[in-house]
Amino acid sequence: MSTLRFHAIKETFNRPVIDVNEPERRSTIFEQNVFNEAAMRQYLTKDSFKSVQDAIVNGSKIDRGVADHISTGMKEWAIGKGATHYTHWFQPLTGTTAEKHDAFFETTGDGNSIEKFGGGQLVQQEPDASSFPNGGIRNTFEARGYTAWDPTSPAFIYGTTLCIPTVFVAYTGEALDNKTPLLRALQSVDQAATAVAKYFDKSVTKVNPTLGWEQEYFLIDKALAKSRPDINLAGRTLLGHASAKGQQLDDHYFGSIPRRVLDYMRDLETECMYLGIPVKTRHNEVAPNQFELAPIFEETNLAVDHNSLLMDVMSKVADRHNFKVLFHEKPFAGINGSGKHNNWSLATNTGVNLLGPGSTPMKNLQFLTFFINTIKAVNDYEELLRAAIASASNDHRLGANEAPPAIISVFIGSQLTSVLDTLEKLKNGKLSPEDKTDLKLNVVGKIPEILLDNTDRNRTSPFAFTGNKFEFRAVGSTANCAKPMTVLNAIVAKQLIDFKKEVDELIKGKKMKKDDAIFNVLKGYIKESKRIRFEGDGYGEAWEKEAKKRKLSNNKTTPEALKAQVSKSTIALYEELGIMSKVEIEARHEIEVEEYAMRIQIEGRVLGDIARNHVIPTAIRYQNLLIENVQGLKDIYGNTFKKHASEQMELIEAISGHIAKINKGITDMINERKKANKIEDAEKRAFAYCDNVKPYFEEIRYHCDKLELLVDDEIWPLTKYRELLFTR
Repeated sequence: MSTLRFHAIKETFNRPVIDVNEPERRSTIFEQNVFNEAAMRQYLTKDSFKSVQDAIVNGSKIDRGVADHISTGMKEWAIGKGATHYTHWFQPLTGTTAEKHDAFFETTGDGNSIEKFGGGQLVQQEPDASSFPNGGIRNTFEARGYTAWDPTSPAFIYGTTLCIPTVFVAYTGEALDNKTPLLRALQSVDQAATAVAKYFDKSVTKVNPTLGWEQEYFLIDKALAKSRPDINLAGRTLLGHASAKGQQLDDHYFGSIPRRVLDYMRDLETECMYLGIPVKTRHNEVAPNQFELAPIFEETNLAVDHNSLLMDVMSKVADRHNFKVLFHEKPFAGINGSGKHNNWSLATNTGVNLLGPGSTPMKNLQFLTFFINTIKAVNDYEELLRAAIASASNDHRLGANEAPPAIISVFIGSQLTSVLDTLEKLKNGKLSPEDKTDLKLNVVGKIPEILLDNTDRNRTSPFAFTGNKFEFRAVGSTANCAKPMTVLNAIVAKQLIDFKKEVDELIKGKKMKKDDAIFNVLKGYIKESKRIRFEGDGYGEAWEKEAKKRKLSNNKTTPEALKAQVSKSTIALYEELGIMSKVEIEARHEIEVEEYAMRIQIEGRVLGDIARNHVIPTAIRYQNLLIENVQGLKDIYGNTFKKHASEQMELIEAISGHIAKINKGITDMINERKKANKIEDAEKRAFAYCDNVKPYFEEIRYHCDKLELLVDDEIWPLTKYRELLFTR
């Protein structure tokens, strides 16, 4: 056995169990390190507190003079909690978070020193932003980017640093982060949904989109992970033969959580409580060493921030438990990958879930209005929604008979399908009293009863209605939730704006009653969006053929999917709603296709390195042992040695064949990489990597994995699947 692999396995099995002390009641520590409403009431003046609350609820601007008072209170609170530094915590277009720490400490020039944190430092900063992706928005010598405080997401202390959630924009105003477009989309859907909700309740003044994410992940022993260059550099295994035992017995799913993993989870959840991340659920997932955690639903912007923070906290807590967290959507071949289901709904300031049926026909008409408009939005912008979850890593998962396919469809269940079919059959125009009575008593009125039995959740659907929310299941586990949530809220906002225009025209122009107008418009939407609804198996070839007939897109690769981001309809949508300009849209597209090509490039380099510098030398070493054995048999048996050495000679020949195929595959792959690297256009380069470079991965892997089965386990250099997946 290779030295690295041997010591990794030895270190893993000799690890002591860490016993984590968990507080008796988590409610006592929840948000202790968050500058929440309770902390603000204690540390801010009355006017300062009101100013922050107005900014949170109404989006009003905070005066610079008031900001000085807020920063003083925030500083005193943070220092009292042991903080020594502060940072603007933001989400650049790298998929991760960013921070630059500055100390509160300053000298006064007279030999003294103080802790200082002013309103200007709270509200805005200018980090060195030249190395962040910008998609050509600015040149390196025009590196100025500004972070600006987002008061809707509370500041928090992590370690000894006060972290202030911020947006990140260019000197010229363009968004350079994931948060800015999200905030704009949330504002758009708030305004559009509030206007529609007033049809049913005049007291509604605000609608908040809510999000509940479900984070799937793998936990691998840190020492074993370090022994795999592919895990360290690419986040996944680029080769490795399947373990004899995988997930086929379904014995891991929802099973008893291993002690060491449970200690990690308890420690993680305690950290989350202090940071105000309301984690609630934990369990084993389908694949071995795969797990999931999920929080209580929150307002979308806060939920996105919490998920981004969580992923960082998970990795840091895992490190002290000698684990490595793998967020990659497909870290191991042959077993389930990981997703991040985004459960989305709309909630009013009056406490009503607009996607939850109520106790009266009017409330259920409200439900149908938002329910059908969401389906219509997905129907009209299904390609853009697919683009929102596109990445090199998620391509491995989508359509792999374990996750939703690359075809976007909506599952609502047979009972709600029957309701929509009934509504579709309504006659155009004003409803008769009999029609209204029948609808209210037998169709709309019975929706809550119908949903009580609507337990048939189609797990192959990428966008499913699950009782009182829509579950966007195609989001990848590495994703920043901001991108899919920006798209979903934007398209729903656009749809609700169009819906209100149509209803108002019928009310004013054709003198229809409000209910009649709503039913007439919804009926048209049901018919127009019928193609997006699918109740069957999303994994089969039959659905691909059916989807093609319905003219639904099936963009299986990221370069193909990302084209929808720069389509005329997308640009028109974002510009109309003020979410992004054409410049910002095109810049993001440039960044994402460049990132795709770079990720495939890195994986190709790592695979070639492992195959040529680890696998082939080991195979040759074993082959030489076989040759020595054959030579020894020849010395003993003379000319009859072949009948005693036939199996060894077959092994020698098989190993030679695999080595030759690996070498040729790597050489051809390198040549294709060189061609791709010469392409200046970022999108064309991404397609070249996708179509011409990536296909060599499976071929090279196939022969490496065959060698793993042939070569003596004692000298195989890489930690195997059975060790990575079943060491807990």
